[in-house]
Amino acid sequence: MHKHIPLESLDVFTIENVKPGSRWLWAHCLALYIITLAACTLLYFEYRSITKLRLLHIVGSPPSPSHFTVLVRSIPWSADKSYCDTVNKFFSYYHESTYLSHQMIYKSGRVQKLKDEAEHMCKVLRETSLEKTCKASFVPCCCSGISTNSFKKDSNEMGGIHGSPCYTDIDTKKKFESLIQESPAAFVFFKSRYAALMAAQTLQTSNPMIWVTDMAPEPHDVHWSNIRIRYRQLWIRKMATLAASIAFMLAFLIPVTFVQGLTQLDKLQKMFPFLTGVLKKGYVNQLVTGYLPSVILVLFLCAVPPVMMLFSTVEGSISRSGRKKSACWKVLYFTIWNVFFVNVFTGSVISQLSVFDSITDLPAQLAKAVPAQATFFTTYVLSSGWASLGFEVMQICPLLYNLFQRFLLRVKDDDTLNGGISFPYHTEIPRILLFGFLGFTCSILAPLMLPFLLIYFFLAYLVYRNQILNVYITKYDSGGQYWPIAHNTTVFSLLVAQLIALGVFGLKRSTVASGFTIPLLIVTLLFHQYCRQRFLPVFRSHSAQILIDMDKKDEQSGKMEGIYEQIRSAYNQPSLAPHASSQSECSSPQEDKGLVDNISEDIEKGKEIGKQDRPAGSIHHTLSSSSDKSVLGGNQLSEPACTLIIKNNPDVPDPVHEHLFN
Repeated sequence: MHKHIPLESLDVFTIENVKPGSRWLWAHCLALYIITLAACTLLYFEYRSITKLRLLHIVGSPPSPSHFTVLVRSIPWSADKSYCDTVNKFFSYYHESTYLSHQMIYKSGRVQKLKDEAEHMCKVLRETSLEKTCKASFVPCCCSGISTNSFKKDSNEMGGIHGSPCYTDIDTKKKFESLIQESPAAFVFFKSRYAALMAAQTLQTSNPMIWVTDMAPEPHDVHWSNIRIRYRQLWIRKMATLAASIAFMLAFLIPVTFVQGLTQLDKLQKMFPFLTGVLKKGYVNQLVTGYLPSVILVLFLCAVPPVMMLFSTVEGSISRSGRKKSACWKVLYFTIWNVFFVNVFTGSVISQLSVFDSITDLPAQLAKAVPAQATFFTTYVLSSGWASLGFEVMQICPLLYNLFQRFLLRVKDDDTLNGGISFPYHTEIPRILLFGFLGFTCSILAPLMLPFLLIYFFLAYLVYRNQILNVYITKYDSGGQYWPIAHNTTVFSLLVAQLIALGVFGLKRSTVASGFTIPLLIVTLLFHQYCRQRFLPVFRSHSAQILIDMDKKDEQSGKMEGIYEQIRSAYNQPSLAPHASSQSECSSPQEDKGLVDNISEDIEKGKEIGKQDRPAGSIHHTLSSSSDKSVLGGNQLSEPACTLIIKNNPDVPDPVHEHLFN
């Protein structure tokens, strides 16, 4: 019928183009029923499938030290006994049949200070006529950044160290005891998985603020700096981070308000009259009101994940996966609030406050605002969705960081440069769920967005599948813990879509369609509650039946002894690595002194070497060939092994040698 199709805005593809009282509103109500039923069906089968995969993962995975280990915090202080003796006595008495051993957690701040002082002394020696001879057969010296636990003669020239030290320095032991202090926290190992689970889920005393137990994370997943935080500080930290998150969310209203001002030309021309002539041009109008606001919003949102990760770190999470999961929740709440709810209303903060004065009319307010923002959301999918996939494939940020390390910091170690990064769950999952939220809420209001979202999800599947399999390094396994986040967000998206549809049908004077929407809300809430009761407990805790079966299977196959040896050395504190597997375990008062005895013996041997060989003309020092890290910490570099040869030089003072030995 039309010889010429007129140019229309995208509003003709929204529900605003439907006249009030139109019978075509029934099509939108029917589409809402189809979408809700299809989403709930797929959510149920997906939840059931991932639950089975989680159970298979627990059963089929090799024995994990985290299944036998409980993290104990807020250990009560005693003037007569150390924390180590207190833990040993408590669990030996109350968990006598299942308690295996424990490993204390130490404060290593002063040890790190010693490491820095040792590095400074190496620089002093290097500046005072040192000859650096690098040989492939020697272990790295302290000048190359390697950590060590003793000074040792080169076996090729001076012979090994044998025998016991010639004297005992009691003061040295006392000084070392003052350097490494025990924290009121420990890893407690049990003889079975079921015993560890019961200890973690049971209140240990009548005072819930002491002897607090939780299942320990995987060894590579432990956040060591947060474990040393006192338990009584955690609730203060959580309240502080909650207040900081709310303040940051309110402060983010400024850029969002600016972005919304760009989408409304009449307000923009009133604020800046000198732009009236420029904004009348067609391409400038389309650029400023269409693409530019979403690009600016995306640039501001890039600062959100690092800030939320910082807040999650301050909260005191004991694991890196828990910290990233907490940051994922914060980023998700932040993006849905600012990208959707703040943008669908007017562009000024004053009108924002007037909307919340009439919170009971929220469905009607959303029904008016969401269709008007359909163009902005479609552009946001293109700018933030499609463009983000391109950045994900190219990995621009890791590439720039690698170039920064290589050329500015002069890092030449390939292991350090190519260490790999883990999947950024706290940035990618909120982005994907936000697009799903926009798709559900706009499905019956502005269905033109759905093809763009379909293309995005198809490309995202290919990109993320490749990145997870071939690019990112799996440092720990969360066991499907992120799926409940996706499920809850999808159900929330359905509820918001139904509330908006209820308001739209009311504004369009379709009372019958509004009446049919209310049962849909009730059914969705009942479905969500059923899934919480049926599947969510599997993700919150382990099944006793599965753990007992795994324990019996390992006992029958004779693997328990090997598992016990593995868990004793699994949780090595980075700054105390060579001693964490044995001396730090402190399973008895005699072993409690092992750490000090061992290090003091190394110090005394160093002094003995210095007294015997210093007058000999040249002192040839190499470091211990132990592959573990030392008390002084530090990362091992892959530079050629080197040896320090200190010639007879009157310019080098003797106290420098003495300080280095000590």
